[in-house]
Amino acid sequence: MKSPLLTSIAALVLAAPAFAADEKHPIGYQDTPIIPGTKWHVHDGERPQPPVVTPGEPSTIEKAGTAPSDATVLFDGKDLSKWKMEKDGGEAAWKVEDGHMEVVPKSGYLMTKDEFGPDFQLHLEFATPNPPSGDSQGRGNSGCFLFGRYEIQVLDSYNNPTYADGGATAIYGYMPPQVNASRPPGVWQMYDIIVEGPRFTPDGKLAKPLVVTVLHNGVVTQNHTALIGETPHRKVGEYHAHPEKGPLKLQDHGNPMRYRNIWIRDLHMPTPEDIGDGPKIGQ
Repeated sequence: MKSPLLTSIAALVLAAPAFAADEKHPIGYQDTPIIPGTKWHVHDGERPQPPVVTPGEPSTIEKAGTAPSDATVLFDGKDLSKWKMEKDGGEAAWKVEDGHMEVVPKSGYLMTKDEFGPDFQLHLEFATPNPPSGDSQGRGNSGCFLFGRYEIQVLDSYNNPTYADGGATAIYGYMPPQVNASRPPGVWQMYDIIVEGPRFTPDGKLAKPLVVTVLHNGVVTQNHTALIGETPHRKVGEYHAHPEKGPLKLQDHGNPMRYRNIWIRDLHMPTPEDIGDGPKIGQ
């Protein structure tokens, strides 16, 4: 004899409506408040979804990683086809071996053939010479120039005192890093640089300064730092109007520095068209 309880449960199961396994249910809400400064409801199901990006494989000390799926690869360890010499635009003269490029001292700066901007994320990896030679600015010195004119210092800053605005990840001649996150000579290191490029008015005046955030080996060393201008040696930098896009440069400072796994991603910074006029204080 069947239990009355089991019979009742079975009847409820049979009476329940059947849902297809792939049936989609509504997402989000349309009856919630509007987020100030936008046209979107809180938890709005109609708000556009972010594009899918496949992240790259992480680097290790022994092996370079790979770039995200939406990045432009500037150097993958194979050749210098994306680069040229700054001084004459000729074929890149640095050497490539074992998956990295190496500065040929006194050959000159390397510059990308393409230009980037106004906003982007840049990733690069470098290793300073081992055993180290020299000290201060004479030891493991190079630099990464944004738009070809704003230098993020590359230096062997591991147990190597130098002037504070000239150490690894310093905005050269202006802002020291918040901390020194350097690894020993010969060990691969990473820079991740988020750039909001400068903007100029039609008559060449500065409308918005260059702003950078820098992570050195995963540690924030520049946090949304606004530059006062370009980064000359022994001078206070100032701005000179230039296009919204520019090349990247790597410096030959006479040391056989090594680079690998260099890539860049365009960024789209929010504009008033994206979010309206933005929230007001007190809202």
